[in-house]
Parts: sequence; structure tokens; C-alpha cells
Amino acid sequence: MFWVLLLLLAWAFAGTACTRLCLAAVRAAALDADATTADREHDLTLYEAAFLSGGPARVADVTMVSMARQRRLHLAHTGWATVVDPRGRDEIEQSVIGAIGPEGQSRIAPVRARAAGAEAVRRLADRLVRAGLAVPDGAGATVGTAVRQVRAAAATVPVLGLTALLLPVQTGTPRLLVGLWFALPLILSLSCLAIARFEAHPYSRWASPAGQRLLGALVRRPAGDERSLLTSVAVRGIRAIGEPQLRAAFTHRDQPWRE
Repeated sequence: MFWVLLLLLAWAFAGTACTRLCLAAVRAAALDADATTADREHDLTLYEAAFLSGGPARVADVTMVSMARQRRLHLAHTGWATVVDPRGRDEIEQSVIGAIGPEGQSRIAPVRARAAGAEAVRRLADRLVRAGLAVPDGAGATVGTAVRQVRAAAATVPVLGLTALLLPVQTGTPRLLVGLWFALPLILSLSCLAIARFEAHPYSRWASPAGQRLLGALVRRPAGDERSLLTSVAVRGIRAIGEPQLRAAFTHRDQPWRE
């Protein structure tokens, strides 16, 4: 009867993951209902788009890219950032300059980490949460996180089922029946994934459903100018940087930073 214990374990994995997904979907729907029409229709700034797409680290990335393209910050392909113009045009830029330090030069990795944790970025996050466009910090698992947990459960259940089928069955229970019992939690997991794909895709760790709609509208706008390029970086990350030297500055991995 050891296979029964494996079956209970499979149901525990699938049931817990699917319950978390349902709760996350309910929280996301509540956030969407709290967002006002004005908030949904307002034009996202570059920093807001970056936060909703990739969180605080993405805000730091797009700020450094913007300053580098304006020749106010030099980002070397060796992974170093050097201040050219020490006057930040807003509080986010001032945070980046402050993260580089008084010597005016630092490796990009620690600058990115410090700027992402700056008070200015936290205030930006708070404004987006109040507008119903961002997921509150500590609100529990997001839909994206819950979906990953259900996927893990869907991969674990067949492994447990195969293990049960390979065990000697001492009670005379047909192996086909054992397999069918394990098929039930697998069907539950796959069904939840299908519903989530239809109802809640794309999944986001940072943006609420209202925030995701604004991001979608932002991506569909015509491209070609400088703001469009920076918007691509805000939405897609450093992989959207078209300049190889500038992209190499963020991907350089020699001499990793340690605190």
C-alpha cells in the first residue's frame, strides 16, 4: 500500500499549488477592481513601465541606459560605470549617481543593486500600488509564481505515479487502476494551467491586470524614436539594447561584485 502514500503526496502537491493559484487570481481580480478608470487610462512614464515590467532592478537599468545615451554616464563594456555629469535630472537619476559613489566610478552590479533599493524607487512602487497598477509587496504569491508552482506539481505527479507503478503491488490492485488514480491530480493541475493561460496570461510578478493592460498598449505604439528605444529596454530589459558595447556593460561577468 505504499503507492497510496505516493498518491496522497501527489494530491498534496497538486491541491496546494492549485489552491494558491486560485487565491492569487482572486487577489489579482481584487486589485483590478480597485484600479480607477483614470488610473487605467493614464500614460505610463518610462520609470513606471520599467517597474511594472521588471521591478526595481529594471528601473535602475533603464535609468543607466538613458543617462548613457545622453552622454551623462559612461558604461564601459568591462562592466564599469563612470559619472560624466553629476547633476541628476530627477530623483531616480540622483539615486544612480549616489549609488556610484563620491569617486564617480563603480562597477555596474553594485550600482544596480543600490539604485534598485533606493528610496526614490520605493516611492515609485508605492504610487503604482496606490493606483492599482502594481502588486503590493507582501501580498502573497502572484499569479505568475502560483503558475510556476502548479507547473512543478504537474511535473511531480507523473514521477510519483511512475514510481508507484514500478513498486510491487501486494494487494492485487490492477496497475491500470493505480495509474488512473494518479491521473486525477495530474488532470487537476493541467486544467488549472489551461484556465490560468486563458484568463490571466501574461503572468507578471510586478504589474496588476490593469498595469499589464497599460504595458500592452505601450508596446503597441509606433517605434523608431529615442523614447521608443528606451521603452523597449524598460519593457524587455537589457536584451533590447541595440548597441553591443552598451549591452556588454550589463552582461560583463568578470570580477563579480561582492559586498
